[in-house]
Order: sequence, then C-alpha cells, then structure tokens
Amino acid sequence: MSNELLRLEQLSIDYKVRDGYLSAVKDVSFHIDRGEIFAVVGESGCGKSTIAHSIMRLLDKNARVSGNILFDGADLQQCSDKEITAVRGRDIGMIFQNPLDSLNPVYTTGTQVNEAIMLDGVSRLDGWKKVIELYRSIKMPDPEKRAKAFPHEMSGGMRQRVMIAMMISRNPALLIADEPTTALDVTIEAQILEIISQLKSEFNTAIMLITHNFGLVAEVADRVAIMYAGELVEQGDVYEVFERPIHPYTRLLMKALPRGTKRDARLQTIDGTVPRLTEKKPGCRFANRCPMAREICGNQDPAVWSVSATHTYRCHFAEEGV
Repeated sequence: MSNELLRLEQLSIDYKVRDGYLSAVKDVSFHIDRGEIFAVVGESGCGKSTIAHSIMRLLDKNARVSGNILFDGADLQQCSDKEITAVRGRDIGMIFQNPLDSLNPVYTTGTQVNEAIMLDGVSRLDGWKKVIELYRSIKMPDPEKRAKAFPHEMSGGMRQRVMIAMMISRNPALLIADEPTTALDVTIEAQILEIISQLKSEFNTAIMLITHNFGLVAEVADRVAIMYAGELVEQGDVYEVFERPIHPYTRLLMKALPRGTKRDARLQTIDGTVPRLTEKKPGCRFANRCPMAREICGNQDPAVWSVSATHTYRCHFAEEGV
C-alpha cells in the first residue's frame, strides 16, 4: 500500500460572480502522506479553506473546479453524491473554524457524537459508552457530565474537543483541521495541539492543518505549504522552510513574526494590497508587492523550482535574494 493518501494536481477553483469569475485557487498541487501533519499557511482569503471544502465536495454551486483531487487513488471529483457522502466522516473528517456553527443547539453534545458512531451499525448504548471513552481520550473535563451538556453550556475549547471527538469517532484516515485553535487562549490552544499530535502518533491519522499561525506550524507540522492569493508559492519540510525560506513572500512573512525583541520595536509589514482575483491574467500574483519584482513577473507565470527533494517554490528570481 502506498504511503500517499491525498494528492491534489493542478487544482483551480473559480467562483461565478456578477462581472465574470473570481479565481480563488490557481494551479495548486501537493500531496499528504499517511500519518503526517501537513500545514497550509496563508493570510485570510488566500484559498486555504476553499481547498479544504473542495476536498470534502462542500463548495457552493457557483464554484467551477478543475484539476484532480485523488484520495487513496480515487478521484473525488468523479464520485457520485452517494459515494462522497460515504467518504465524509468515514474516510475524511473535517473540523471547522467555529464549532458552535457545526453543532446542533437542541441536542446534547454526547447525543450528536453518538449519532456519528451509530452510522457504523453500533447500538445506541454501546455508542454512548464510546462517547465517554472518546471524551476521556481528548481530555474532556468530567466527560459524563459534558456528554449531557448542550453546546451553549460549554466553553469554546470544550466545543472544539467535541468536534474532534465527533470527527475521530469513525477513525478517518484524513482529518482536515480548519483553524482549530481560533479564538482559544494559549493554554487551551496547547491542549488542542497535543490532541492533534496524539492522533498522528496513536492512530496514524493524516492531518491537514489550515492556519495563519506560524507558531502552530513550527510546533506540530511535518511539512508546510505557503499560499498567497490562491497560489501555492512554497512548500517543503517545516525545518527546511523555516531555516531557509526562498520565496519573497515567505521571507517577508517570517520577518513579520513577533519576536522577543524590545517592547516598542515595530513589526515589519508587507506593503501593497492583494490583487483583484477577478482579473485573470498571467504573472506572479505577488508581483505588485514584491521587492524583487521585474517586468517578467507581471506577465509570465513563474515555474516551480526545487531547492531539495522536499522543498519547492514558484518564483522567477527568489534565489537571487537568498
């Protein structure tokens, strides 16, 4: 059996809008192996969540998708609605940004997790026992009590734990975690990261971690992909990318990170604005903000170059600035 679980090949996603199409994702390719944590990093609106929704086949009807999404060798784009429904939860689970939006307010959290468990033919009583086991495994305080609680009676960190319990209840091979620590304090964030790492080590679960937080990436990820305006500009082993970022955008992001310097020190910013994605034209999308940009950057798509077997980037001149 191949170690590769998910592969995206030249994935592009456009949304039909009033004056044409909005290019949300452009020619994105990467793979995720079994049992690895693969982080997708970028600013809000760069296409991270759109890619996740395309894998789950949850995009709006006005979305136009091209390219291939291969899961365990099968093209998810070619699956029927019945087939993709079976894949969701059983083979691929997803934790959304706001768990309160994903939980039903009129049912207890334990009941909702049990509903997922019973999809595999487990009785309600045995399913409830598994709910308590799952709550213990994710370090839920007082699991018996919390299983009988409604979503609004729980903190944000507890609700996120409920979503994790629900998603791992059917032992999916791939778990997509979309900003799983958003709006959580640093203590709860650390606990959620510990649970994610535990899934990898104990169950060999592959995890696609979507975030804008480089600190999370450094803490738990094996490999990382950097996105800008719908394009994947650099990807590689976490240590390689952090040690030697190549693409100008990656380097500027690294310089913009808060560091243990003087309290009044100014953080570096990236000048300019993200281009309008309704204007589909060739060239690097970072060109209007790039300090190394030249004429070719605005009218010709950069090729993919390799730094090593595991580290690639897309830029015409990036290595000149290294």
